[in-house]
Amino acid sequence: MKLLHIADLHIGKRVNEFSMIEDQKHILDQIIKICNEEEPDAVLIAGDVYDKSQPSAEAVELLDEFLTRLIALGQAVILISGNHDSPERLSFGSRILRKNGLHIAGVFDGTLQKVSLEDEHSIVNIYALPYLKPTTVRPYLEQAVESYDEAVCAVIAEADINTWERNILIAHQFVVSGTQRPERSESENLSVGGLDSVDISAFDDFDYVALGHLHRPQRIGRDTVRYAGSPLKYSFSEALYQKSATLLELGIKGELSFRQLPLHPLHDLREIKGPIAELLRIGREESDSVDDYLHIILTDEEEIYDAVGQLRQVYPNLMGLDFENSRSQAFNSEIAAVIDVAEQSPLDLFKAFYLIQNNNELSSKQTQVMEKIFEEAGADI
Repeated sequence: MKLLHIADLHIGKRVNEFSMIEDQKHILDQIIKICNEEEPDAVLIAGDVYDKSQPSAEAVELLDEFLTRLIALGQAVILISGNHDSPERLSFGSRILRKNGLHIAGVFDGTLQKVSLEDEHSIVNIYALPYLKPTTVRPYLEQAVESYDEAVCAVIAEADINTWERNILIAHQFVVSGTQRPERSESENLSVGGLDSVDISAFDDFDYVALGHLHRPQRIGRDTVRYAGSPLKYSFSEALYQKSATLLELGIKGELSFRQLPLHPLHDLREIKGPIAELLRIGREESDSVDDYLHIILTDEEEIYDAVGQLRQVYPNLMGLDFENSRSQAFNSEIAAVIDVAEQSPLDLFKAFYLIQNNNELSSKQTQVMEKIFEEAGADI
């Protein structure tokens, strides 16, 4: 049996105020192509289908088109809600859609939903666990539940998993393995102190755990507990990631393999660095990738007039601009050195500002002029 594992579509997302909807259409077309070529028995979508709990009309339309195309291929689709989704909105019409092979676990109703498929070996049970918080499960349990780990463990314990059969879990949680924590990126919602973590031991009864929530494809604890990652780069902390979809192949109980199928974006998201003249030259001569989404770091020492305007003439999808030179380094050093701005005199603060802007210290004559100005203004120098 083949299962395709994807997650964190974040349909409708904007990155640095750039709409990603066309990029998402492009990447969803690739996922449809993979399904045509590999013919998986089911597609597992591990949450954060939308980027917002109230998605835009174009986001809803795109998801509708994508799911309609998947169902038309004759493959089962099993989808859970993530922390970005509205469970109620995602669940609308789910009982009707189930008859057509689309299984949506949006709202947690006290039970761990199960979809059973069959191949030449036996039954494969696919359990769909929407994003859980302790407050979500308390109304359905007799015991006190305080942590995310306790909530997930309690729900799984109630499901009475038959470990003699092949069991797959789809979940959208922050999973750790003891002290080992997965790698995160800037585009994910971060919690304080790891309060939302679930230990991998909660999933001992499952042959494979298809995770969503983190945007880098990665294993946690063991090879069969995996984050699919998002299909697109949604922050510059992901610039070096290779995005992919995960294809599982199940044999008899205990036999499982998987492949990472690369996904190629309409526009890559990259960082480039150098003097502005050199970057403009490269962009004009090598025009194949100038439409990528870019964070540019300029290393010029001199002031640059309208750097953003100049760069956007060659790189229209410039998302962010920073400077790395002696002045920026001096600024960082000054910031690190100033423990309490309130303790600095106005003249000291002006001297630091002048050094950052001009890469030179105030002369004695300039200092005298500024002292006189501050005195006339009534400042304590």
